[in-house]
Amino acid sequence: MPAVQKLYNACKASLTPNGPISEEGLEKVRNLLEKIKPSDVGLEQDAQLVRNWRGSVTERNGGQRSLPIIKYLHLHECDSFSMGIFCMPPSSVIPLHNHPGMTVLSKLLYGSLNVKSYDWIDMPGPSDPSQGARPAKIIRDCEMLAPCGTTVLYPTSGGNIHCFKAITPCAIFDILSPPYSSEDGRHCTYFRRSPAGDLPGSIEVDGVTISEVSWLEEFQPPDNFVIRRGQYKGRVIKT
Repeated sequence: MPAVQKLYNACKASLTPNGPISEEGLEKVRNLLEKIKPSDVGLEQDAQLVRNWRGSVTERNGGQRSLPIIKYLHLHECDSFSMGIFCMPPSSVIPLHNHPGMTVLSKLLYGSLNVKSYDWIDMPGPSDPSQGARPAKIIRDCEMLAPCGTTVLYPTSGGNIHCFKAITPCAIFDILSPPYSSEDGRHCTYFRRSPAGDLPGSIEVDGVTISEVSWLEEFQPPDNFVIRRGQYKGRVIKT
């Protein structure tokens, strides 16, 4: 059975409209995603090009272009989960965004990128995210180079708000459970570090001081930030 079919079957058995059925079920999905290679999803040639890739965008294109276009290859989506691959050209950016109430597994298939992720700091009292900046703590700020382990983020931990910047051409296989759904209140919201200079660098929550606080505010990505639908050329999944 093709590896991507095994992965789909595990997702179908372990993921529900409320997220993973259990930690064991999630672990099964993670183990199978861990084994996925570019050749399993029709990206062997792209991965081969990266192995021989040298130089910056400027050098290779004779001048800087507008924002490089990111492609999304759709594999499957239902009420319980979605499967898809983001193919990112060098220096392309997916801005800081959230995954409300969602568990997300990500596997870097080839290439390298910078990842930065945050979790919200829960403050006592009511909070309205649309009113100014909210405090968050940084969870991850590093470079990832394939092959590397699958990362898992949870609704309130593991770096639920994250951004990617491609260093080389790269591809990320994402499984979201449940998927984004506006009608169910799971919108994709974009954020940025607040430019306000008067926000505290540390705060106290329940008697504990949290240092190195980042303040994030909602923002609209630039108009030239585009993710286009690409053609998935891998093994067809039997549903």
